[in-house]
Amino acid sequence: MYAVLRRYEGVTDPAEAGRRVNEGFVPLLRQVPGFVAYYWVDAGDGLMVSTSVFEDQAGAEESVKRAADFVRDNLASLLPNPPQVTAGQVVAAG
Repeated sequence: MYAVLRRYEGVTDPAEAGRRVNEGFVPLLRQVPGFVAYYWVDAGDGLMVSTSVFEDQAGAEESVKRAADFVRDNLASLLPNPPQVTAGQVVAAG
């Protein structure tokens, strides 16, 4: 498995961002081949973190492209700063 974590700082409306992600972005991710799971976490103080898990690196890379497009088209006003993106092979899971 392969995972991508995105860290967004300075989120202006976490509740609205969560609603838009749940209603618009999650359905897009579910269409990516190899999709396993997705989580959008409100860590407080304007910090939100997403975790995408895929069966392989190709699916994870596709998710990065879709996330960038979705944020640009639907979340730019709520997520004013570019995310910190970290990706890699899952080496342990529970």
